[in-house]
Amino acid sequence: MPKGKAKILNSIHVMDYSQDGLMEKDTSKLADCVALKDTDTVSWLNIDNAPPISFLRELRLGFDLHPVVMDDIMNVNQRPKIEILDHYIYLNFKMLTLGGHKKIQSEQVSLVIAHKFLISFQQGKKGDTFEPVRALIRKSDTRIRAAGTDYLAYELIDSVVNTYFEIMEFYSDKIEILEKETAFAPKPETLRAIYGLKRELLNIRKYIWPMREIVSIFERGDSPLVKKTTRIYLRDVYEHLIHIIDMLETYRDILSGLLDVYLSGMSNRTNSVMKILTIITTIFMPLSFLASYYGMNFRYLPGLESHWGPFFVSLSMAGMLALMLLFFKKKSWF
Repeated sequence: MPKGKAKILNSIHVMDYSQDGLMEKDTSKLADCVALKDTDTVSWLNIDNAPPISFLRELRLGFDLHPVVMDDIMNVNQRPKIEILDHYIYLNFKMLTLGGHKKIQSEQVSLVIAHKFLISFQQGKKGDTFEPVRALIRKSDTRIRAAGTDYLAYELIDSVVNTYFEIMEFYSDKIEILEKETAFAPKPETLRAIYGLKRELLNIRKYIWPMREIVSIFERGDSPLVKKTTRIYLRDVYEHLIHIIDMLETYRDILSGLLDVYLSGMSNRTNSVMKILTIITTIFMPLSFLASYYGMNFRYLPGLESHWGPFFVSLSMAGMLALMLLFFKKKSWF
């Protein structure tokens, strides 16, 4: 929903424009919108939130939409897809935005693209990315004011793809923090963060991967609704999506590498602890032997009755300790 506009139940935001003028309003009267479909101007109707069945039925009849298309519009969990029909093109995809607490929010967007009108459906969640497109339409000297609905569809798709880059930048920053943490101060929370990011990137890939196919079909299809001049722009969006998918794969590879580094670091830390414990045990073995030897309950033992006996035993134990430490140090065992 455009910023600064009050929400009306089943409100339709209308932008009817040409190179010479613009009419923008919010209305709940569907008949006013249906009357625009046969004009020479380009009409963009944006429907926010999930309207009731009666409203959608009236919309389907007014704009001659297929019942299956309406079912796809109502199913907000629909996989991204595109349908090229006789007099219009239907497609849906996921709009991703960075919500509160730095959580990624997904919203299904559906577009019905005809010769002189375009209808967009949104779930009404926070984070509308179409405002830059509205700002372009409000300027009289922009390319979009002289173009048709195919170019409007390109601008809407491009605005969504631009938010994908923002999402990728967000994950790039998170991965950079994880890299430093894994290298210098790994914690059990680090492992959970790595697995959590891998899962999030996998979910995002499920949204973006089919988007690439949709744009490819939209650009290469034989529909007369898509002009040759617009196909060039759509090809550019397709290349952006390829780049984003490559970034996703790179991030997943980096996280897999971080996981290996984390597990290797934990293994090395365990080995270091075991090595220290082994050295301590080895040091005390001969000392324990001497202590046990002179602790036996016999009357006659070497040096037992000597005044210097305890001194020589203590000196022997200290000497063995020093020799073993020197030996371990020479072998670089610690």
